Amino acid sequence: MSGRGDGGGSTGRTGAASGRMGVASGGTGATPGRAASPAGRTAATPDIDDFTRPWWDAAAEGRLLIRRCAACRRAHHYPREFCPHCWSEEVRWERASGRATLYTWSVVHRNDLPPFGARTPYAAAVVDLAEGPRMMTEIVECAEEDLRIGMELEVAFREEGGGVVVPVFRPVPEADRPARPPGA
Repeated sequence: MSGRGDGGGSTGRTGAASGRMGVASGGTGATPGRAASPAGRTAATPDIDDFTRPWWDAAAEGRLLIRRCAACRRAHHYPREFCPHCWSEEVRWERASGRATLYTWSVVHRNDLPPFGARTPYAAAVVDLAEGPRMMTEIVECAEEDLRIGMELEVAFREEGGGVVVPVFRPVPEADRPARPPGA
């Protein structure tokens, strides 16, 4: 996987952008040989059901939610109705801090699925949330050459159309970063 920091910061050149929670994978009608999608759905249109609705509603309000297990106290993401660590069903929604660090990324230079093709190049990424879980996302407001493993990030929200809002991450402004001790 590119962007791991062990190859001098190479960003690789992959052509797929998968992994957003609830992103539908289906035809859009824009790719030759595929059937048109129902009601104008695109690859960025999430499948929202009764279970995930609180997550999407919170995103629309500018809040990022995770799930936390009452039995083992571990947080997880993507949302599930049970704890993936201890299998308890005692899981609850919890507001996340919105802080993360960059774990890995890949710059996507080609994507034929609307709306992603109009965004190329973009940085598909995995971030480590401050609460512990990893999350697939997109890095915004950051030039490709400025991406660094471990860089501090904060959540931002982007409307995808149709009122759907998704979390993306951007670098934490220098002024908002905690001071580092001398010599660190």
